[in-house]
Amino acid sequence: MSKEQVHSFRYERDILLFLVFSTFKTKTMFGLFGKSKRKKEIKSTFKEYGYEIQKFRIDGYGEIDFANWLHPFNRPIHLGTSEVNFYKSLAPEGSMIIDIGTYTGDTTVPMALAVGKSGIVLGLEPNPYVYKILEKNSELNPDYTNIVPLPFAATEEDGEYVFNYSDASFCNGGFLSQIKNRKHKHNYELKVQGRNFQKFLNENYADRLSQLSLLKVDAEGYDKDILNGLSDLISTYRPNIMAECYKRLTKEEREDLYDAMAKHNYTVYMNDTHYLSDGFVDTAKRVKLTKDTMSIKKHFEIIAIPN
Repeated sequence: MSKEQVHSFRYERDILLFLVFSTFKTKTMFGLFGKSKRKKEIKSTFKEYGYEIQKFRIDGYGEIDFANWLHPFNRPIHLGTSEVNFYKSLAPEGSMIIDIGTYTGDTTVPMALAVGKSGIVLGLEPNPYVYKILEKNSELNPDYTNIVPLPFAATEEDGEYVFNYSDASFCNGGFLSQIKNRKHKHNYELKVQGRNFQKFLNENYADRLSQLSLLKVDAEGYDKDILNGLSDLISTYRPNIMAECYKRLTKEEREDLYDAMAKHNYTVYMNDTHYLSDGFVDTAKRVKLTKDTMSIKKHFEIIAIPN
């Protein structure tokens, strides 16, 4: 091959590569643009989504069914033995768990497996669209679980409240008007029912409260208000507590969240090694929190253990 032919070949090759790359880049850009446009359409358009039943194999239980919400912004969950063992370390069989901010039941189901058929899990979810999924999950696995779904939020007084959500189909949200940071970008409003939960428990579950072993709250920044509203419950029955330090809380709100647990003589941990196969263990891996270290991370889960 002559020198001229070599140069011609390289030139044609470079042109071909350029065209291929340009086509790929153009398709990629249009693909990303299309995805972004589609995401905006989904976010701004209301649609009620159903569910599909998934099966998970868990040691000691065999196949467990779970209704997974088909909302496109919902992250599919995985149920495994480690999740169940984690809750077993915090709540013995036959005991009571309260799950506030239940969502689809992704924490409620492994909790219910942990305490068994003789135990009970109360799951609060005020969003009527996701509540239907929780209700379905409460009906599945009847040989192993006892889940009571409750369609309201834990609030100071009984009544109707406005929650804020991130999309028109109400996937993720909460009582965000109660936090100081208004830049939460949850602009879709939904009217929900709220109940004074301490009063509700005293009227309906007074005979089971002595068995309360775990109180979990996940309320998008409203956790401290719920915990303070259940102060008598916590001081009397001293359950283990799980909560969330929401990413948009101010320093003062983070300190208030810490106080809502620590004031009852609890040790407060960052729950950064959440699901361990051997359950909750107080080791060097567990970061003990103080009021001054509540800003150690932007967003994290908390576990508090009574002393």
